[in-house]
Amino acid sequence: MTISDNDVRYRADGRRGHVESYFFRANHPTQRLAFWLKATILAQADGDSVAELWSIVFDGARHRVAAHKATVPIAAACFGTAADGIDVAGAHFDLGVPGASVGSVEDHCSWDLRWEQGHDVLGTPLRMFPHDFMYEAPLPKSKFLTPHPVLRASGTLTAWGETFVVDRWLGMQGHNWGREHAAEYAWGQCNFTDARGEPLCSVEAFSGRIKLGPVTTPLLSGMVVRREGVEYRFDRALDFWRQDAVIDDMHWRLGLRGPDGEAHLLMHGEPQDMACLLYNNPTGRASYCFNSKLARVHLRVNPHNAEGFECRSAHAGALEFLRAQPDSRFSRVV
Repeated sequence: MTISDNDVRYRADGRRGHVESYFFRANHPTQRLAFWLKATILAQADGDSVAELWSIVFDGARHRVAAHKATVPIAAACFGTAADGIDVAGAHFDLGVPGASVGSVEDHCSWDLRWEQGHDVLGTPLRMFPHDFMYEAPLPKSKFLTPHPVLRASGTLTAWGETFVVDRWLGMQGHNWGREHAAEYAWGQCNFTDARGEPLCSVEAFSGRIKLGPVTTPLLSGMVVRREGVEYRFDRALDFWRQDAVIDDMHWRLGLRGPDGEAHLLMHGEPQDMACLLYNNPTGRASYCFNSKLARVHLRVNPHNAEGFECRSAHAGALEFLRAQPDSRFSRVV
């Protein structure tokens, strides 16, 4: 049987030590407004398995972040094939394109959304790892891919008692799973637009450290850029000589070189426009995810045998940092 990118990898057969997430996000075309929705499976290595429903609404104009989570037993949720969709804590996600979601997290946030393909070329499924077997092999422990890199979302979204009209906001949908979260990572994604607001270029990238027994690796990085029907891959994560990765507070700088040329990515998130999320690992170890969907992004690519280009976005970047310790600037951890 062929496994699609959105088919669930968790098996309710007594297997423990598994975490898996599906997430959607989209940004207002001109304003500092964005949302992020996520459904998660957490199968403890020694304990109960649960499903989690997360929602965050980012209002950068007023520096408001509404972040909430609901947790239910895994038996009360439904994660199946991509065709089945997801039901968790009263919310439903149709994983297709066109797709939809309707739900709420208690009385804090509710939504009634639908989405469609945002671009024929940029929106084709994206795998960050260079080889397909890496998604089935024991290593790397954490797998992630992007079934729908470019989506257009429409509908309504309610937070702070206000209802926002979502009219073709630009976003994406991702899927990740593994035995545990990485020890540390920075992850980012951005869809850049032209003067008409149409998708022009996309980038997705990561830098992370993983634990191999008692050893924590240096930063391993990768990046994929798509523009005008051409894909530039910088996915040799173990090639330390060809990468320059620096994570400094809420700022991430990544430079990579490879057969397709070189790429440089700068991403920055403002703490007042971020949420701090507690991510439990199947082992019980806690990690803290600092999550922004209003990040500033600057991308520069110098391809081999082609003219270089730059893309910028003031507030359309998805940016996450995962760390082992909380941050005193975030008095509320979700």
